[in-house]
Amino acid sequence: MQAEAATITPSGAAELIQNAAALIFDVDGTLAETEELHRRAFNHAFARHGLDWHWDRTVYRDLLRVTGGKERIRAFHTRQWVAPSLSDAEIAELHRIKTAHYAELVDTGCCRLRPGVADLFTAAKGRGQRLAIATTTSHGNIEALLSRALGPRWAADFEATVVGDDVRHKKPAPDVYLEILARLKLAPPDCVAIEDSANGLVAATRAGIPVLITRSMYFREDDFRDARFVLDDLSELAIQIKN
Repeated sequence: MQAEAATITPSGAAELIQNAAALIFDVDGTLAETEELHRRAFNHAFARHGLDWHWDRTVYRDLLRVTGGKERIRAFHTRQWVAPSLSDAEIAELHRIKTAHYAELVDTGCCRLRPGVADLFTAAKGRGQRLAIATTTSHGNIEALLSRALGPRWAADFEATVVGDDVRHKKPAPDVYLEILARLKLAPPDCVAIEDSANGLVAATRAGIPVLITRSMYFREDDFRDARFVLDDLSELAIQIKN
């Protein structure tokens, strides 16, 4: 009921956002619906490597419970009892091919920011709020997406960016959020985390940061009961903030 009520009362979510000193954004699924491009890029890498693996949407949805691309490959590999062994170096090369192809797909312009995201960035900057990114994806993936969506100087708008490889443990561990708090020198209640998944919700909550969820394609049915608000997207929130 909490999520349902929050979806139809964005004014409370807008107040939460407006009162924050900093907004901390997840990337995949939150800023843009990127997961389908990631799935296609993984399958491209498998084919290039001569593997007969193919991740359909059902398989990929399950694998998304494992945070991190290399970790996802390793998790799937361990389930293939008859598959040849893959070394850490081979997994890293698979991930490199996948990341490069993902960037090529994004560069076609097929993956835009989700509704309300750009407006929220603009409104936050106008109020002097600090922006940060806390994500499991790689620096390369963020660069591919945001340089296309926001321009080559996108990073100047974000005071801190922490990815999974920058910390010891990836989401749902709180490490990326704790590192962001340390870099911003802010207390958890002074921030709002904007996420789309249960793993992200758990990570931010463990760091003590209130969470606003924007439902995405692959995680719509996750358990979001501990989120402060749950919205279908940020467009209605952006309207409330501008008003």
